[in-house]
Amino acid sequence: MSAIHHTLPQAQHCETMTEVRSHIDALDTRITALLVERTHYMSQAARIKQDVTKVHDQDRIEFIAARVRRIATELGGQPDVLEATYRALMDASIAFEHREFARLREGAAA
Repeated sequence: MSAIHHTLPQAQHCETMTEVRSHIDALDTRITALLVERTHYMSQAARIKQDVTKVHDQDRIEFIAARVRRIATELGGQPDVLEATYRALMDASIAFEHREFARLREGAAA
């Protein structure tokens, strides 16, 4: 069992959909905060990368997808669901990074 597994709480047993939704809403708040933090790192990546062709890094995408699948499996999750979720996240992140890359350089081109 991985160290990650020991640090994560298990889902609480719920009797009603209200309880389920309350827990999901709380998780969504935490997930959103983490995604905002992730987006800030994407902004830094756009600043640091010197070439727009480096924004889309297929090797990194495949590394992340495999890592997410492994972690999901270790935690007793659904690797297919997590991989699909992360691929959508990475697509949106890459699109954001392209926009950010262009925004950061538009003043420099003038």
